[in-house]
Amino acid sequence: MPDPKASSPPAAPAGASATAPAAPAATGAAAPEPGPVVIDASGLVLGRAANLIAQRLLAGDAVVVVRAERAVVTGSRASVLETYRAHRARGSVRSGPHFPRYPDRIFRRAVRGMLPHLKTRGRSAYRRLTVHIGVPAALAGTAAVSLPEARPTPSLRPPLTLGEISRLLGARL
Repeated sequence: MPDPKASSPPAAPAGASATAPAAPAATGAAAPEPGPVVIDASGLVLGRAANLIAQRLLAGDAVVVVRAERAVVTGSRASVLETYRAHRARGSVRSGPHFPRYPDRIFRRAVRGMLPHLKTRGRSAYRRLTVHIGVPAALAGTAAVSLPEARPTPSLRPPLTLGEISRLLGARL
């Protein structure tokens, strides 16, 4: 008579699960890319794009934003410039708050405002964000993703770009 223990599979080591790992589904879904997601900020509304990028960062993705100087800020030209000038004038040189003047740093600060940056989870998400003015040579051949949800609604007055705002704040681009 055959021994029932001989035909059973070998016992799993202590701490290992008894079930076999599930095979990936053959539904055509590709595995997530290990590299960062490259997003082209050209023509995207700053706040909307920052919100969508913050959601991706909190989900664990690494995000690289290119052409930050072409992101737009909607609203009347006078009120937008007044707001950014007030941000720059607030506080003191010594104690801050220090508001950025270059477009890549303004974009980064906008994303930071959408993250819980004082908590460990938000801080690690913020470290996964990289923002560039223009397109660096290392990313020149990479296909950049656009965020259609962050596009501005059609308007009669053209929105201000971060590049224009930066120049008016005194940045040398």
